[in-house]
Amino acid sequence: MCSLLNERMLEGGRAREREIAVSKERTTCGSTKCINPAFGSVQLALHYRVFFKIRETPKFQYKLPQLCLIFASIDEERECFMGWSCLFLPFCFTWSFFVLGTYQLQPSQTQVLLQLRKHLEYPKQLEIWNDHTKDFCSLSSFVQVNITCQDNFVTELRIMGDEAAKVGDFHGFSIPNQTLSESFSMDSFVATLARLTSLRVLSLVSLGIWGQLPDKIHRLSSLEYLDMSSNFLFGSIPPKISTMVKLQTLKLDDNFFNTTIPNWFDSLSNLTILSLRNNQFKSSNDMSGELLHLTSLNSLRFLDLSANKLHSMLPEMPEGVIMVFLSNNSFLGEIPKQYGRLSQLQHLDMSSNMLRGKPPTALFSLPNITYLSIASNMVGGSLPDHLSCGRKLEFVDISNNRLMGGLPSCLSTKTEKRVVKFDGNCLAIDIRHQHAEPYCEPVRMKKQSRGKNLAILVGVIVGIFVVMALLAFGFLFLCRRYCPRGISEQHLLQKAEQNTSAAGFSSEFLANSRFVSEAAKLGMQGLPVCRSFTLQEIKQATNNFDNSAFMGEGSCGKLYKGRLEDGTPVAIRCLPLSKKYSIRNLKLRLDLLAKLRHPHLVVLLGHCVDVGGRDDCIGNKVFLISEYVPRGSFPTYLGENSCRKVFNWSERLAVLIGVAKAVHFLHTGVIPGFFSNRLKTNNILLNEHWMAKLGDYGLSIISEETDKCKRRRP
Repeated sequence: MCSLLNERMLEGGRAREREIAVSKERTTCGSTKCINPAFGSVQLALHYRVFFKIRETPKFQYKLPQLCLIFASIDEERECFMGWSCLFLPFCFTWSFFVLGTYQLQPSQTQVLLQLRKHLEYPKQLEIWNDHTKDFCSLSSFVQVNITCQDNFVTELRIMGDEAAKVGDFHGFSIPNQTLSESFSMDSFVATLARLTSLRVLSLVSLGIWGQLPDKIHRLSSLEYLDMSSNFLFGSIPPKISTMVKLQTLKLDDNFFNTTIPNWFDSLSNLTILSLRNNQFKSSNDMSGELLHLTSLNSLRFLDLSANKLHSMLPEMPEGVIMVFLSNNSFLGEIPKQYGRLSQLQHLDMSSNMLRGKPPTALFSLPNITYLSIASNMVGGSLPDHLSCGRKLEFVDISNNRLMGGLPSCLSTKTEKRVVKFDGNCLAIDIRHQHAEPYCEPVRMKKQSRGKNLAILVGVIVGIFVVMALLAFGFLFLCRRYCPRGISEQHLLQKAEQNTSAAGFSSEFLANSRFVSEAAKLGMQGLPVCRSFTLQEIKQATNNFDNSAFMGEGSCGKLYKGRLEDGTPVAIRCLPLSKKYSIRNLKLRLDLLAKLRHPHLVVLLGHCVDVGGRDDCIGNKVFLISEYVPRGSFPTYLGENSCRKVFNWSERLAVLIGVAKAVHFLHTGVIPGFFSNRLKTNNILLNEHWMAKLGDYGLSIISEETDKCKRRRP
């Protein structure tokens, strides 16, 4: 068999010699002195040549006879090879089976990828996954889809969707043809991703993913690269990301994050790239402090915070940073002098902010700086004539500021290899594109009349205080003369006592929260505090009462689904404003209703009283903002023909026990109890944990239309 194989290889080599014209001098075996075939250096070199030639073929498509012909085709060494070719035959078989089995993906990993495709609603980019029998690791890589595997596990997953037109605003609801459907669950999607335990690179770009990024993203503890740009993520960045210590790249560009930038980035010691461009990040209420602390991020090389709503002092940078983008925000104050000591900095863009003061001259002379832009700010003063520019500086933009004086020689437009933009200042050069000096001297102009203006200002302030004091004195005098003493909230409640007697509430009860029992106080633990909302917040939560947010009409009044600014889903009920109660009395009743907290009661998160004079649901109404209970009402789980789950008897009994606890609390948890609660099966709701919650309780104390609604609806 070995002799036959050798003859075949010799024939293949001779055929190759006849087809290829050899113009250079060949190196023969005699010139290199063949030695023992098993151990000789010439044979070892030949082995590596053949191995790398095989490796160059895509996807290792060689079959066994082709492997041996490759050896024969290398005619320079074929005579030395003949002696040990049979010894290599077992190695051919072993090596081929090893290659075929190395990248076979685990079935559990394949199942996870198919579930991810289902979560993403079968995008066309993943049509290559239709054949479940294929090994996903062996599929060809594309620009839009790429999977890399190691040891039968997925280590890299990149999926890029079609670039969709960016919407101007996003309110937390699904948008047709822009986002994934309303049924998409971010929580379930991330839970499925977390099953790829060896994942180191994750890139999901322009896929219409929407929702709040959940804390369980930290389960991807091996992740080094995370890119979820150009999606519809909102809310805040989950704090648990701070535990992903291996993370080197974090890119969340072109989303709708709308909270403050986290202050825990310094815990990501390996972070090299941080990009949060084009979101709606805000600064904290303390405008005097820095945005965040980055100096401890010694590995950070790239930072992009541009196109947000940041309104604070500029943060100091780590010494090794190379590229910084801070444009299109509202940064205040002066440019930190520490920026002039960033020796590795190459690109710095601070344009379109509200920066003041004089720019540090050291910025222009940094040894590696190539791009510097402080355009469209309010930096002023004059640049020194002896200003030194770094030899690598190629682009400088100081336009649209308050700079005066001359232009330093190193920024002269005569420099061939450097682009300098300086229009829109008050410089003594190119006057046609500069402002007059008074435009850049607001402080000097005020100094001329400072004393006079100060006196006028003091006089106006004193006059206002005197007028206000006289008005307050006159108001108190009239009240004491014409109004009986003791008119207060208590009196107003007594005046309306006849309207509340039917419900069993005295004025003392409405004014004093001490009558709420200990059971109510226990129910308040862990729940958000009830607060007053503005009508603008209500409109923003419901997308201006859009039809997509309308859930129908409940037992009384319209019901909307909304989402608060922090991403919390809520249910908003619109009730008629009762004419029997004053605004103050009505708010006392709403505050009382808010104190009714129990695990089996739908939590009231807040209220809004609006008097607009119209009959629709944007005026003359009371809005009750309560927690959103996602699984609907109890009756939908009772019918045999229901498309939903049908409760068995034990599950039904558990729901009824929960409702009984809620009713017991309403009867005994406060003194006197709430008895007119209009208990109906449609008002029994189920949360995500299948816990029963009673809704629409206690409405009789705030709305005069309750009885009418009750008579109108069966």
